[in-house]
Amino acid sequence: MKKRLGVIASLALIMIFIFPVFAFAAEEGIDTGDTAWIIVSTALVFLMVPGLALFYGGMVRQKNVLNTMMMSFICLGVITIQWVLWGYSLSFGPDINKIIGDLSYFGLSGVGMEPNGTIPHLLFMVFQMMFAILTPALITGAMVERMRFPAYMLFLVLWATLVYDPICHWVWGGGWLGELGALDFAGGTVVHISSGISALVAALVLGKRKGYGTEPMVPHNVPYVVLGAAMLWFGWFGFNAGSELAADGVAAAVFVNTQIATGAAVISWVLAEWLRHGKPTMLGAASGAIAGLVAITPACAFVTPMGSLVIGLVAGALCYFAVSTLKVKLGYDDSLDVFGIHGIGGIWGALATGLLSVEAGSEGLFYGNPAQFGIQAVGVGATIVLASVATFVILKVVGAITALRVNGEAEAMGLDVIEHSEKAYSV
Repeated sequence: MKKRLGVIASLALIMIFIFPVFAFAAEEGIDTGDTAWIIVSTALVFLMVPGLALFYGGMVRQKNVLNTMMMSFICLGVITIQWVLWGYSLSFGPDINKIIGDLSYFGLSGVGMEPNGTIPHLLFMVFQMMFAILTPALITGAMVERMRFPAYMLFLVLWATLVYDPICHWVWGGGWLGELGALDFAGGTVVHISSGISALVAALVLGKRKGYGTEPMVPHNVPYVVLGAAMLWFGWFGFNAGSELAADGVAAAVFVNTQIATGAAVISWVLAEWLRHGKPTMLGAASGAIAGLVAITPACAFVTPMGSLVIGLVAGALCYFAVSTLKVKLGYDDSLDVFGIHGIGGIWGALATGLLSVEAGSEGLFYGNPAQFGIQAVGVGATIVLASVATFVILKVVGAITALRVNGEAEAMGLDVIEHSEKAYSV
């Protein structure tokens, strides 16, 4: 009996001291459900980076698989530091002329447990960090099998600072595109158009791989590709639904729209290649999934389920055409089709938002508001201009400091051995 009374008294004392803490949190506006959901979403987006490493790694030749994976994985280190020191502040710091944030948050100064909406500011920062990490990793698909790793590391820091951070601020950080009314719920413009256009520029500046067009350059491990695509699809639910920053009905609708568009894109890509070549492929199904995920990203909170179905169906066929026909006719060597999937898919998704949005006050063209389509087009154009010009300049600057490409002998041997002294397989 005495033991029970002692336990009850102890619990009472604990509650007396802890209750004010919970009360303070409630007064500060932090919602525990929203916070829990964004913690999970942040982890889901993190998972997309190793997923991308597998997706890209499986598509290259065996002699380059580790270098390709490393180009994605190293972003987890480099961009984390860049984001903490100045990237977050440039993207989300107090606005300077609607163009860029200032350095008030340098080194995360002033970024703590104070509310950002219904979640801690620090959590919002790290959620956005995952987007900043993934975006430049996407570009690497156009550079693989020929770019020197030291040059890539320098490019990574410069691109994140001069391309990603300004565009992020324009759309999400209080900049001019957001003020104009451009809709980009989870990164169609900020993430996919910027990386896709930059990838095209990088492919053109670096030039074609040795033997491109004359030697077979087929994926060395399609199961890696499928596993990577599955991890990306899984993580994308955090990418899109997490961008609501709350565990609510909008997040649920976004989740549903993401699934519908992605499934539709798988089917339309597979049907397109089936009609053209007589057989469907697993690589095509995986590529179609990524195309659908890219295209629905800007629109996922603004369209109906039927709208998402249309976006996905068009995305699969359109990106297949870009990969199978446009690249061949134009003759550029975008190794893993970053432009064809992320660039073209992102542009379609952004413009489709201007056609199919049912968002109150920002309805699309098909719902009686042609101005929204024009605003979306402005956002697409501005992103293309900044990404293409800045990427070209960055590559030229990096090339003046250190060679961009490995030499022909090193390219023939493979970058795993030349750049990292490693082999993926022992036999």
